[in-house]
Amino acid sequence: MVKFSKQFEGQLVPEWKEAFVDYWQLKKDLKKIHLLNNPPTKLQQTSLTNTLFSSIRKLSFFAPQHRDHRVIQVHKKLASSASKGDMYETELLEQFDDTDSAGEFFACLDLQLNKVNQFFKLKEKEFLDRGDSLRKQMEILVELKTALKQQRTKGASSQDSKEDESISGTISCDEESPRDRTEELQGQDNTTDDQCDQNDGNFTDSPKSDEIGKSMRIKREDEKFGTLSGRVINCQGKNLRIHIPLTNPTRTFSYLLWDDLIKQSSKKFGQEGSKVHVNKTKLHHAEKMIRGAFIELYKGLGYLKTYRNLNMLAFAKILKKFDKVTNKQVLPIYLKVVESSYFNSSDKVMKLADEVEEIFVKHFAQEDRTKAMKYLKPTQRKESHTVTFFIGLFTGCFIALFVGYAIMAHIAVAMTAVVGVLFVHLTLVTKGYSDTQVQAIPGLLLLVFLLLLVCPFNIVYKSSRYRFLRVIRNIVLSPLYKVVMLDFFMADQLCSQVPMLRNLEYVACYYITGSYKTLDYGYCMRTKNYRDLAYAVSFLPYYWRAMQCARRWFDEGHTSHLVNLGKYVSAMFAAGAKVAYEKESNVGWLCLLVVMSSAATVYQLYWDFVKDWGLLQMHSKNPWLRNELMLRQKFIYFFSMGLNLVLRLAWLQTVLHSNFGSIDYRVTGLFLAALEVIRRGQWNFYRLENEHLNNAGKFRAVKTVPLPFQEVDAQD
Repeated sequence: MVKFSKQFEGQLVPEWKEAFVDYWQLKKDLKKIHLLNNPPTKLQQTSLTNTLFSSIRKLSFFAPQHRDHRVIQVHKKLASSASKGDMYETELLEQFDDTDSAGEFFACLDLQLNKVNQFFKLKEKEFLDRGDSLRKQMEILVELKTALKQQRTKGASSQDSKEDESISGTISCDEESPRDRTEELQGQDNTTDDQCDQNDGNFTDSPKSDEIGKSMRIKREDEKFGTLSGRVINCQGKNLRIHIPLTNPTRTFSYLLWDDLIKQSSKKFGQEGSKVHVNKTKLHHAEKMIRGAFIELYKGLGYLKTYRNLNMLAFAKILKKFDKVTNKQVLPIYLKVVESSYFNSSDKVMKLADEVEEIFVKHFAQEDRTKAMKYLKPTQRKESHTVTFFIGLFTGCFIALFVGYAIMAHIAVAMTAVVGVLFVHLTLVTKGYSDTQVQAIPGLLLLVFLLLLVCPFNIVYKSSRYRFLRVIRNIVLSPLYKVVMLDFFMADQLCSQVPMLRNLEYVACYYITGSYKTLDYGYCMRTKNYRDLAYAVSFLPYYWRAMQCARRWFDEGHTSHLVNLGKYVSAMFAAGAKVAYEKESNVGWLCLLVVMSSAATVYQLYWDFVKDWGLLQMHSKNPWLRNELMLRQKFIYFFSMGLNLVLRLAWLQTVLHSNFGSIDYRVTGLFLAALEVIRRGQWNFYRLENEHLNNAGKFRAVKTVPLPFQEVDAQD
C-alpha cells in the first residue's frame, strides 16, 4: 500500500506546492512528540495499559462523558484584512506529556489551516473574476454573431453580401444590465458548429427572441489604437476594442497593413446607420480565444477542487496520527473546525464549474456533453518508455563506438572511417559499383530521412514530426509568430548546433555541386559563395533567437528581453569574427576575434548564471545560489557553473590552434562539438528547473488566455 505522503506528493499541483499543507513538517513535529512520549524502556510497559484504556473508551456508556471532555479548543478570530478571512488559533485545555511540543504542533497546524484558507480564497476570487469576464465576452460574441446573421438574412440580396471574407450589416446595441443579458442568453437556442480544429468559421447561431432582436450599435472612432483592431464597439454603454493577438504571419501582416476586424464603410450611409464589414475568419479567431479561455478556466477549477480534497485528506491523516501517538481524541474536534472552514465549505467553485460546463456544451459542442468533456477533461495518454529505452540503448552504443574509434584512431591515424561503413564501402566496390554510385549512398540516406520527416502518412510518430516542423517554422519566421517557451527553448538548442548546421551546409554543397562524382572534397571549401554562406549559417541561429527576444519585447514590453537580445547580437559578432579569422588569419582579425569572443563569453556567462539559472543570489539562504533548490547536494551547482565556464571557453581552440598529437583537426572539431552538446544538456536542466520554480513562486498552474473584447476609456 502506498504511503499517504507519497500519494499526496504525487497528486498535488506542482506549481501550488508551497500553498498546500506542509504535511512533512507536521510529521516532523509529530515525531518529536512520539519520541518523547514513547521512549524505548517505557514502550513495552505502557502498551498493554494503552490498549485497555482505548478499549474502555469505546464503550457506549462512556460516550456522553467523552463528548463533554474537550482536549483542545479552536478559537476563530477575524483577520486584520478582509482578504485573509478568518484566522484560527488552538488552545490546549489538557496537559500533554510534552506540552511545548504539542503547542508547537498545533501552532504549525493552525498556520497551515490559515494558509490554505487564504490561498483558496485568493484563487477562488481570481477564478470567479475570470468567470465574470468570460460571461461578458460570451454575451458580446453571441450578440455580435446573432445580429450579423440576422442582417445577413435581411440583406442577402444586396450587393455587399457577395463578399466572401466579410459580412455587411447595420448593428446597434442598447444598454442593458448584465443580469438581463444573462437571462436572455439562457433563453437563446444557440448552436455553434465549432469542432476546435476543423471549424473554418461556420457559425450557425439560432435566431433569438424578439427582445434579443435588439441589435448592437457599432461606431467608428477617429483615434487608432496600436493593436490589430483600431475600431471600437459601443455595447452596453461601454467602449470595447476587439483585439486579436498577432500569433502568426497573417495576423502580423494584417496589423502592419491595418486590416481591421471591423471595417467602416465610408461609401454608403443611410437612415439605418453606417454599414460595417466584419471579417468572419477573425471573428472565428475571437471565438477560439474565448473557447480556450473557458478550457483553461475549467482546468484551474479542477486544480482548485484537487487542492481542497487533498488538503482535507492531509488534515484528517495528520490528526489521526496525532491521536494515535498521544492517545487523545483531537481528531473529531479539530476536523470539525477544518470542515467548517472556508476552503471546504465554499461551494462557489463547484457552481462555477457547472456553469462553465453548461456554457461550453451549449456554445461549443452543439449540446453534446460527451463531446464537450473531451475538451474540458481530455484523457491522458498512457506513458510509454520505449523511446526512452532505445535512446539510452543507442546512446550507450554510440559511446562504445566512439571510444573504440578513438582508440583505433590513436593506434592508426590513417583509420578515419567507422569499421562498419568501411566494410560496406569495400563490399560495394568489389561487386563492381563505381565510386560515384557508392558516394551517392549517404546523400540518398539523408534524402530518405528528409522525406520521412515530411511524410503525410500516420507512421513513425507523425504528430511528433509535424510538431517539430511547426517549431522549426516558428523559429525561422521568429518575428512573425508569437514566441512561446517551446520555440525559444528549441532555438537555444540550435545555437549550440552551429557545427552541425555547417556540416549540413557542406553536405548539401558536396552533392548539389556534383563534387561526389569527382571525389573533390575541397571544392566547397575553395568556393567563395560557400564561405560567404558559412558566415550566414554561423550567425543565423543567433539571429533567430535575437528576433524572438525582439518579438517578446514587442508583446510583453519587458526591457529584459532587449538585454537578452544584446547577448545574441554579441554572439553574432563573435561568430562572424571567427569565420573571418578562418578565412584570413592575420593579427587584425585575431584581435577582433579575441575582443568579440571575450565580451560575448562574459555576457553569456552572466546571463546563464543569473537569468537562465537564477543563481548567484547574494542574499539567498543558500549562499551564491538561490532559495529553492531541487538538488540536495549544493556542490553540484558550483561544479556545473565551473564546467559551464570551461566549456564556454572552447572558442580559444580557434585562436590557439591547439592540436592533440597527430589527431586530425576534424576529429578535434567533433570533440569540441560534443562538449558543447554536454554543456547545453546541463544548461537545459537548470533552465527548466528555474522555469518551474518561477512558475511555482507565482503559483502559475494554468495559462492566462487573452480575451478578444477589451474595454477602453472613451478619452483614449
